Amino acid sequence: MVLTEVTIREFINELSSSSPAPGGGCVSALSGALGASLVAMVCRLTIGKNGYEEHEVLIKSSLEKADSLARDLLLAIQRDKEAFDSVMEAFALPKSTDEEKEIRKAAIQKAFKGAVSSPENIAANCFEVLEIAARIINKCNANAISDIAVGALEAFTGLQGALLNIRINLPSIKDAEYVNEKQKWIAEITLKGDRISEEIKKAVSEKI
Repeated sequence: MVLTEVTIREFINELSSSSPAPGGGCVSALSGALGASLVAMVCRLTIGKNGYEEHEVLIKSSLEKADSLARDLLLAIQRDKEAFDSVMEAFALPKSTDEEKEIRKAAIQKAFKGAVSSPENIAANCFEVLEIAARIINKCNANAISDIAVGALEAFTGLQGALLNIRINLPSIKDAEYVNEKQKWIAEITLKGDRISEEIKKAVSEKI
């Protein structure tokens, strides 16, 4: 099943089934894609409107980036499922001989790094959506302020979900330097994401 080509109902049915994939990683990517799409919508509702002419260049560049992030996050839904499938395939490799065991062990480690790389990209993209929302929150169509707020909330949810998916896979990776690097990155982007999210909430509360 190609998750980006099914209906919403089909996706929900598959998500709620006993199959472990699609799971939280795919949902995080979807949340980010929804957030980016809402930010793009607000940009389109701002461009050409009276009173926002001075922000036209910023809004247009933000639109271009939001559209790009929405596309990438949509594709990430399928990529994340494939990353999980790779882990399962690695565990299913034969392990009867010492050679097979070594091959299987290496494949598992490679697959787990792929299972970290996928949500890492999702988290990075969701963070970018948050950054765009923060840049234009006071410069976009005031009538769509609730929409950009929801978009930011979706992106923040996607960010948090993706980080959880990184964290759950890191203990299975034996490369200590790699794990430390990822843990440091998680801590940094968490702080930045929390700060930006609070800034957006404050800006919205002042306008509504």
